[in-house]
Amino acid sequence: MNFFQHQDRARRQSRRLVLLFALAVLGIVLLVNLVALLLFGRFQRPDESMLSAGFLQRHLGVIVWSTALSGGLIALGSLFRMVNLRAGGGVVARELGGTLVEPDTNDPLRRRLRNVVEEMAIASGVPVPEIYVLEHESGINAFAAGYSTADAAVAVTRGTLEHLDRDELQGVIAHEFSHILNGDMRLNIRLMGILFGILVMAMIGRQLMASVRYVSTRRSKDNSGVAAIVILGLAVMLVGYVGLFFARWIKAMVSRQREYLADASAVQFTRQSEGIAGALKKIGAAGAGSVINANSEEVAHMLFANGAMGQMFATHPPLVERIRAIEPGFDPEELKTIRAQMQRHAQARRAAAEEEAAREAAGQGRAAGPGGLPLDADSLIEQMGQPGMGQVLAAALLVAAIPRPLERAAHSPEWAPELICYLLLDPDEAIREHQLLMVAETLGAESEAQVRKLLHMEPRVAPELRIPLLEIAFPAIRRRPESEREDLRGLVERMIHADGRVDVFEYALARLLTRHLDDAAHPSRARPGGRRDLSALRAQAMDLLGIVAGHGHPDNPDQALAALNAGLAVLDFASVPRMPSTETWPDRLDAALERLDELQPQAKEQLLRGLVATITHRGQTVTAEAELLRAICAALHMPLPIGAFEAGEGGESN
Repeated sequence: MNFFQHQDRARRQSRRLVLLFALAVLGIVLLVNLVALLLFGRFQRPDESMLSAGFLQRHLGVIVWSTALSGGLIALGSLFRMVNLRAGGGVVARELGGTLVEPDTNDPLRRRLRNVVEEMAIASGVPVPEIYVLEHESGINAFAAGYSTADAAVAVTRGTLEHLDRDELQGVIAHEFSHILNGDMRLNIRLMGILFGILVMAMIGRQLMASVRYVSTRRSKDNSGVAAIVILGLAVMLVGYVGLFFARWIKAMVSRQREYLADASAVQFTRQSEGIAGALKKIGAAGAGSVINANSEEVAHMLFANGAMGQMFATHPPLVERIRAIEPGFDPEELKTIRAQMQRHAQARRAAAEEEAAREAAGQGRAAGPGGLPLDADSLIEQMGQPGMGQVLAAALLVAAIPRPLERAAHSPEWAPELICYLLLDPDEAIREHQLLMVAETLGAESEAQVRKLLHMEPRVAPELRIPLLEIAFPAIRRRPESEREDLRGLVERMIHADGRVDVFEYALARLLTRHLDDAAHPSRARPGGRRDLSALRAQAMDLLGIVAGHGHPDNPDQALAALNAGLAVLDFASVPRMPSTETWPDRLDAALERLDELQPQAKEQLLRGLVATITHRGQTVTAEAELLRAICAALHMPLPIGAFEAGEGGESN
């Protein structure tokens, strides 16, 4: 199942979730009506059934009011929770007691976690998510939350850091990135909002029963009102527990199969089964170690491992089954040995993390091999959303190659905006001074001084490090006030036009930043696919392919036309006799991408195949095409793994 098929599956599951929610609400409303009619049943005539037309007609007002009240409470509860969750995945992590992993942390276990998350984000072609640790949770668990890659957060328990080695931690984080990339995270956050509305009744019932104890102690002589509260509280609690049944059933129905798929994606991501299997074994050996204590009912479906629910309502498959899906010969008796090893090796794991932190401080990266993807559409689409170990290792190499001053700036909210400005500085001194004046006018003299300081420390940054630096810096940028983020957006647009033209890198960085900022500001609107077909957006698709072909063959119109027609053939569009104009291409490309993002997932897959055919028409890829493809994929919510179509010597890739 490739990235686009995952998106289609997530859309189908979203529709299924809405249907299940509607059925659950209908069941709860009917039960509330039944309780209300039973309470009024003492007024019915001896020879009259509660289902008779006369009884129902006399109590029509009760039915209307109970339906409106129960349905309204559920709807308002869901709406309230969904609005609350729009602030991003970090909200969920903080509600569970998570603390943000700061860039200057001295904890070697936290630094190792940050390194693993950053490597996987860069390998996947998405911004680095916020990273949290649940310090008071000693079990082994993790989750990812958010609507989109731009507002995502990854959280792990303290037990995960202490009990897992780097490969096992990498397997767990790869599992969570599978949820981020394949649409599961968005479904999870919707599930949280919807289920909160269903659980409202149970919460109200508990509050009513709690008030009974308070009232009975204050009015021990006159308990006439207490009995009424008890009856009402019990009735509401009964309805609430029916809602709880529906909530758990919906979670189990939606969640289980996705966990198998995420485990398989984690193996694909890391190219080894030992990491994810080892983490699952340690969870099994820890017994109740996977339970998240705070608000576990609400977030159970989001966790890496199951909570303490019974099997019928379990949101995850049994651990032994998950392990055997990865290692068919697994014997559960191994868990006893693993449990003993966990107790002995805790200190050794901290020492290994400290050694890794020391190597990092000394500027020594982890050993890594070359990354890169074959130049064919099938391989690219297979890797999209499921990058392999080659991309993870390539990302590790890139992170290790980033100069320390730039790395510190990328992690700091006080320096990240200035780093983006630094990346856009023109080689020409006169233009660069004009850009620095723009920085001073927009962000202030102190920001201008910071950009100059970065320029003094690192006069030139390697081209292949520019986009990874943006992805690493984005969490820090996201922490700045919205007004400052908007100022940065406008400043970037002015800086890329400072020399009167826009090159491909400037366009790519500006579009990546704009897409991330838009998705972070309105995460619930960030959709990986719409409902349009390619035939409805033919003009925009032709514009897109024409611009890409023109940048791939700037000095050879005949070759550009041949590349364009190669892409059009893949889209089943008729060939054209001449190249379209490339004047004002940034504005035209912006307009085309805005419409093309409305395509349904399978149509986006076809469009990507057309792009690949255009780019690889002559068997080589220039740097301009590679950077343009990365910006296009980001604008269309298609995460392009690192190494895909990267240019080699001479600006070409073979």
